[in-house]
Amino acid sequence: MAVETAVQAGRPVAAGRTKALLVLCVMQLMIILDGTVVTVALPTIQSDLGFSQAGLAWVMNSYLIAFAGLLLLAGRIGDLIGSKRVFLAGLGLFTAASLLCGTAGSAEVLIAGRFLQGVGGALASAVILGMIVGLYPAPGEQARAMGVYSFTSASGASIGLILGGVITQTVGWHWSFLINVPIGLVSLAFAVRLLQGEKGLGLTKGADVLGAVLVTAGLSLAVYTIVQTAEPHAELTRTLVLAAAAVLLLAAFVLRQARSTNPLLPLHIFRKRQTTVANVVVVLLFAAGFGFQFTTALYVQRVLGYDSLTTGLAFLPAPIMNALMSLSIAPRLTVRFGPRTMLTAGLTAFLAALLWISQAPVDGSYVVNVAPVLAVMGAGIGLAIPAAIMLAMSGAEAGDAGLASGLNNTAQQAGAAVGTAVLATLAASTTTSRLADGASDVLALRDGYGVAWLAAAAFVLGALVLSTTLLRAPRN
Repeated sequence: MAVETAVQAGRPVAAGRTKALLVLCVMQLMIILDGTVVTVALPTIQSDLGFSQAGLAWVMNSYLIAFAGLLLLAGRIGDLIGSKRVFLAGLGLFTAASLLCGTAGSAEVLIAGRFLQGVGGALASAVILGMIVGLYPAPGEQARAMGVYSFTSASGASIGLILGGVITQTVGWHWSFLINVPIGLVSLAFAVRLLQGEKGLGLTKGADVLGAVLVTAGLSLAVYTIVQTAEPHAELTRTLVLAAAAVLLLAAFVLRQARSTNPLLPLHIFRKRQTTVANVVVVLLFAAGFGFQFTTALYVQRVLGYDSLTTGLAFLPAPIMNALMSLSIAPRLTVRFGPRTMLTAGLTAFLAALLWISQAPVDGSYVVNVAPVLAVMGAGIGLAIPAAIMLAMSGAEAGDAGLASGLNNTAQQAGAAVGTAVLATLAASTTTSRLADGASDVLALRDGYGVAWLAAAAFVLGALVLSTTLLRAPRN
């Protein structure tokens, strides 16, 4: 039965809600997969399309920047015209852009396709959290639903690495994108039938297009500034000018929001300390998580010498432990102890994993230096992410569901984009410095990844401090 006709007390019945949740999570999984599925294929893509080492990060960042920059606008549009319409538009664009990426014959076309994927992903993903909260308002049900969502978000990144390795080794990196086309078309057909539609607030409420331009441009320029510092001929003066311009754009965005009658991001949402702090924690958590997976995949390939397929399979402990935690253990523990306690426990485990791998040697062992780290990281993420999302979404008014969802998704993707850029840049610059000092290629690479992992640990430590000092358990 379609969700539209399976409603009791204003909400879909259990079977209808479950089907709707699965449709939403399949799309979220596809979006997250596409953020990381190309990671293990990066050396092949670099060779085929002629990317520089620092520029290679733009295969991921062009996707993540568009995603992060447009999520707020997409969430607001969902509030205005209805979440289902925005979700379907995003899913359709994402599928078409995947076809463009899969047929790309140059670096420029691939980056353009990735950017369009990010736009489509933003439209679809921005409304997912709000729709889930609407489907499952009760704390216990919501904890379980968030566990499923968290698994798709967190384990999707690791599954993407595994799938990317298999695809690259067997049929080529182009199919990392082309595989989205049939999945997207099937998902679109089911989404039309299963998802519940609503009218929204109406277009007369307005959408802040200028605000979206300012925040997208500011974030894009900020990430570009970070990435270009790793280029061989990067100049300090130019870097400072770019950084100042990025700050001015983001400051202009804040000023615009304060003065606009229909702001993209109404600043009143930050009056709640819970919302502000939880979203900062999400930024730090995703910065560490995505940056860690990016650099660890390169360590396994370039230092330990694994091929694409073996690299992908090496990441299996992470999604296995994440599934165990987020789908089974975390929901029960969250109901009993609360999301704040689970967030603290998960961040502590993730921090331990990062400190562990930061000591991995050049001749590291997978059994000692990689597999246990991925298992502990997967468990920590499985506890931390659903708890952080619940805390960030707690207390949102019904009319602000899309806004709160878009803000939280923006925090996730901005963290992922900035974290990947920062860790990749730190690794590249440290490697270049060590090579200049006469270190061997492999030792220089390992030292670069070691610095990146310590930076990720600093992100998690910051999130842990904020969680233990400023967050409070939400009231049921």
